[in-house]
Order: sequence, then C-alpha cells, then structure tokens
Amino acid sequence: MAWIYLIVAGLLEVGWAAGLKAGAGLTRPWIMAATLAAMIASIALLGLSMRSLPLSTAYAVWTGIGIVGSVLVGLVALGENASPFRLLCVAAIAAGIVGLKLSEP
Repeated sequence: MAWIYLIVAGLLEVGWAAGLKAGAGLTRPWIMAATLAAMIASIALLGLSMRSLPLSTAYAVWTGIGIVGSVLVGLVALGENASPFRLLCVAAIAAGIVGLKLSEP
C-alpha cells in the first residue's frame, strides 16, 4: 500500500506544479485553492508512504515522479522544448526511479 500512496503523492505533486503555472502568479484563487489542496494531499500521502519505506527511497521517488511528470506536462500541454538532451536527462531520472523501486526488499 505504501507504494500506491507514494505514486499518488507523486502524481499530486505534478498536479500542484501545473497548478502553480496555471495560477498565473497567484492571481486565480480557485486554481490556487486546488493547488494548495493538492500540495497538502501530496505531502500527507508521502508521509503515509514513509511509515514503511525508507526516507531516501520515498523522497527520491516522490520528487522523481514530480520531475518527470512536470516535464511531460510541460512538453505535451505547454509546448515546452523537447530537445534530445532534455529527453535523455528525463529518461535518466526515470531510470533512477525504477532502480530505487527495484532496490527495495
């Protein structure tokens, strides 16, 4: 169950990062309220996952999901730069996430 909490927490991190962008500098109150709710839920689920996962693994996977997911949202929804080097770096982060998952007993 800890891994499910962690994955959902990471996806919520992507949501709140996108919410910060969509909030246009804190000028859209409803978007910012949803962003704040996603932040709270993300951290709460991260905390729940850490009941049975090591700090180093849980935090690295959480931030990794947030990084990779935010880059994908930027590429797909916001038309951000998709250079080969940038994609290679994201792939390296994703490989690290998978490696951390595989290293757990």
